[in-house]
Amino acid sequence: MSKTMKIFLLILAAVFLFAAVGALPANARTSSNVNDQSSYSVAADSKTVLRATPTRKAPPTPRPSPTRKPTIVPPTRLPTATKIVPPTRMPTATRIVPPTKVVVPSPTAGAGSFTMAQTLSDGAQLTTLAFDGLAFLTGNPGSDSFFPPGKVADFWGFQYLRDNDPSGMGHNTDFLTRASLNMFSILDASQNAQLITLAKGQVTAINDYGYKRFVLMSAFRRQLSGSLPSGTTGLSQSAVKSFSADLYQLDGEISYQRALVMGSILSNLNTAQKTYLAGMVGKGMTSWPVVAEPDELRGLSHDEKVAVMTYAGDLFSWYAGSLEADVYFCPERQGTYFGSFYMKDAPAVGNPGYSIGTNITADYGNAFIKTLSASQAPTITNLVTTQKASLLGIVDVRTAISTELRKAMSGVTPDQATVLALMRTYGELDGEIIYQYATAFSTVNSSLTSAQSASLTAMRQTLLGSLSLPSSAYLYATPITYPTVQDTAFLFK
Repeated sequence: MSKTMKIFLLILAAVFLFAAVGALPANARTSSNVNDQSSYSVAADSKTVLRATPTRKAPPTPRPSPTRKPTIVPPTRLPTATKIVPPTRMPTATRIVPPTKVVVPSPTAGAGSFTMAQTLSDGAQLTTLAFDGLAFLTGNPGSDSFFPPGKVADFWGFQYLRDNDPSGMGHNTDFLTRASLNMFSILDASQNAQLITLAKGQVTAINDYGYKRFVLMSAFRRQLSGSLPSGTTGLSQSAVKSFSADLYQLDGEISYQRALVMGSILSNLNTAQKTYLAGMVGKGMTSWPVVAEPDELRGLSHDEKVAVMTYAGDLFSWYAGSLEADVYFCPERQGTYFGSFYMKDAPAVGNPGYSIGTNITADYGNAFIKTLSASQAPTITNLVTTQKASLLGIVDVRTAISTELRKAMSGVTPDQATVLALMRTYGELDGEIIYQYATAFSTVNSSLTSAQSASLTAMRQTLLGSLSLPSSAYLYATPITYPTVQDTAFLFK
């Protein structure tokens, strides 16, 4: 056989051999399915490793890595059942509503949101005197007599401090207490003794002022009811002005004595005392330290304690303030014989932490005017114009009085005769205002329909509830039996 023939036969045999292998079943060629991870080996004890066909396997089913714990994604919020939501406002029953007006960082800045311009504005005066009218027409002699003690001898900037408190807490019942106790706490024994001695010496005059107010209030009620003295047709403006001048002269005497004592204390403060006060000036009430009541106050009578607390608060505001702050008064400061203070303040009496609503006067004053007819309303709204000259005169007089009294802070004795003469003028100006109020309110009252009267009474009931009509009178904010009042016929003509 030739060499060429042998090679040909060998190639032919190889072809038949490969054909036979290709005909074997697929499962005879590997140990398992290629998609299984065990296809990389035949058996654990095998010495021979058969590699799987290098085709791409389907990705394995994801599972946690055996070398680390599964990742736990923390929840983005607490489960509903246990979530603690911080309150965005206090509960309705105790909520303290912050003011919407912008406040200045310091009472001395002279740019507070409550200024004389705001007080004298037609809008503020209209709603205030209208609120007075609502209070008078729906109230009684007891509610007329309620009068905050801080409105007597008020030339020390405390009302400005209250109205422009940066924390918006000026009308909280704790405001005076916090200011007074802080001031009292830094004074030495001698200085505190001066305040206590002043209180003991002034209580009689302070109460006398309060009782004299009942004469005017009684006369105004007579005018309202039509129970005029025989032979008269109504109030006498000149008589009302004269009596008011006497009353304000008494206020002047009280103010002058306070200025001497308070001025002496403030002009002799030491460095430590001034440093302490510097930490309070320009700050809101909520940032002032909470101070316990000292033992010296616990042995005083109620009236004496009220006076001392008033002095201490006035000391701080006088020190922290300015002439502008001393002159400033709120819209309801004048014409205070008609019960509006009771309407606003009665719920706050005896309630620590209570804040008096800042929109009560505006809301209810506007509601009062809207209840009146087109022919009745001008009797009230025209008061804004008729009283304007008197109000502007009061600003001028208060400026002169405050300027004189402020001399005491620098060790200079104010001129008493000047102060008392100015105070009589102040009283005459306020007398003009209260005469106009009393006659206008009485005119409107006489023309009210039964439906209007019912509507006004409902307003009062909504605001005050069970406190609507007090059963007693008040000496400032203290309930008393209604006092015997002298015959008021001399106030009529």
